[in-house]
Amino acid sequence: MRQRFGKFFAVIIMALATAAMTTPLLAHHGWSWAEHGNSEVTGVVTKAELGNPHGIVTLDVKGDVWQVEVGQPWRNERAGLTDAMMSPGVTLTAKGHRSAKPDQKLLKAERIVIDGKTFDLYPDRD
Repeated sequence: MRQRFGKFFAVIIMALATAAMTTPLLAHHGWSWAEHGNSEVTGVVTKAELGNPHGIVTLDVKGDVWQVEVGQPWRNERAGLTDAMMSPGVTLTAKGHRSAKPDQKLLKAERIVIDGKTFDLYPDRD
C-alpha cells in the first residue's frame, strides 16, 4: 500500500511540475496578451527569425524598433507568404493587435502587406 501511494504521489508531483513549467510558455501564445482593437505598423525589415512556434520580424519604423509576430511556418505558407518575402530591406505593413503593454513595441500580425499584396495569416479573424 505504501509503495503505491509513493508512486501515485510521484506522478502527481511530476504532473504539477510539468504544468508549472509550461504555463508561462502558453501565456504568450494566443491573443490574451494583446489589445482587442486592430492596429497596423509599417517599416523596413531589419531581421527575421522565422520558424516554430512562430516567427518574429523586426522592423525599423521611423527609427523605432518594432517586433511583429507572424504565423507558424505552415500558416505563413498557407497564406502564400515566404521567408524570402520578409528578408532585410523589405518594407512591409503588419495589421493585427499590438501588445497591451503601452511601452512594448510588439504586434501580433493577422495580415502582412508587401508591395500592395495582402497575406492573410488568420482569415477567420477580423
